[in-house]
Amino acid sequence: MRRTETEAFYRHYLATCNAHAFDRLNSFVVEDVEVNDAPQGLATYVAGLRGVVQAFPDYHWHLTDLIIDADRLAARLIDTGTHQSDFLGVPPTGRAVRIQEFAVYHLREGRIAQVWVTADNMTLLDQLR
Repeated sequence: MRRTETEAFYRHYLATCNAHAFDRLNSFVVEDVEVNDAPQGLATYVAGLRGVVQAFPDYHWHLTDLIIDADRLAARLIDTGTHQSDFLGVPPTGRAVRIQEFAVYHLREGRIAQVWVTADNMTLLDQLR
């Protein structure tokens, strides 16, 4: 894919995530996706996203920076949501959270094959307490 196509692909992926339409992620993510150097598979990948949205029903990923280099993307995101269900052992608080997330993606045949991601869960937990 060309740079403009890759950017459009990622923005469409992110819009699908923000619509919480995780049943459509097979258009964006390969079946044997790896996360942080470990095989995860699409079903587990989707389950992880669903878990976040279960705890934060209004969860939103806001793209602040995107760097594209051939078949690799690096994204800096600001994630927001309101805590409505248990998450990381914390019962629902009703509090709003805002954290930074960084992700690097490797594309294979036009879909996400590998993800290296880190989110600021310590800041998130601080906001819930």
